[in-house]
Amino acid sequence: MTERLKTLRDWMFRGLLFEADAEKFRQSGIRIGADQQEVEARLLEEEMAPFPLDLRNEALQMARLYALLYCFENSVRQLVKERLQDKHGLDWWAKGVPSKVQKFAEERQKTAQQDSWLEGQKTELLDFVEFGHLADIIIQNWEDFSDLVPTQHWLKQRMEELEKVRNFVAHHRLLLPSEFDRIEMYVADWNRTVGL
Repeated sequence: MTERLKTLRDWMFRGLLFEADAEKFRQSGIRIGADQQEVEARLLEEEMAPFPLDLRNEALQMARLYALLYCFENSVRQLVKERLQDKHGLDWWAKGVPSKVQKFAEERQKTAQQDSWLEGQKTELLDFVEFGHLADIIIQNWEDFSDLVPTQHWLKQRMEELEKVRNFVAHHRLLLPSEFDRIEMYVADWNRTVGL
């Protein structure tokens, strides 16, 4: 065995021994390393401390819904991109997206690149498409989505309802528990239908 392989083997063995010992410490109640969730919760608590308790509680309720809508919207974007790439290849944007949606996204991207101090993701044109445009893209390419989505009417109905909710949440309006239930039902229905 070469010296390099021996060094690598010894390093890996020491790592495994440490993990085994660390797990024994954790089981006996000794903390090893930082608990990321605890650190995040403490930071959030510190940042929100100046605000009234009722606002903080409402914000935490709405954060769950924001996370659900974020995942839903971006999974629809991924689905659109994957399906159109499968059909049209690298030219999926030009061939599969309606021209009015392309122009809208290109203008939004241009504005974001020129006028914004924000450094977030700015390269993917599909990220500059409005939520409602996603249904337009799917309907224009219906043959590529008809095996997943029951009808165009079903798609439009779900997407319009969820767009209203999305905009409501984006403008920091509190929803009722029954509305949370309906949104969760719509998203679960979509996920079941498209096979997520």
